[in-house]
Amino acid sequence: MTKKKDKKIKYLILGLLLDLVGMSSLLFPGLGDMLDLIWAPVAGWLMTRMYQGKMGKAAGVVTFIEELVPGLDVIPTFTIMWLYTYVFSGKKVGKIIDV
Repeated sequence: MTKKKDKKIKYLILGLLLDLVGMSSLLFPGLGDMLDLIWAPVAGWLMTRMYQGKMGKAAGVVTFIEELVPGLDVIPTFTIMWLYTYVFSGKKVGKIIDV
């Protein structure tokens, strides 16, 4: 595989894992909502670090809100952003950092 393709796969796996972390709060009724208060800003910040530029900032805000609002944890925002960046968008969105 090429280095670029390896990076794409690495970010897909990282996005899937971060989405699972966000969804895991559903396993703890009541407590999960309190955990989301901690996870929401962390997830928003991670999104802005993974995807730089205006799209990364917008995705960070959406991720923050999605994690903060009860019941929306099932939306895989990291995976959606990866799909937008590498599948649906004709251009690369911002510079992607190495993890």
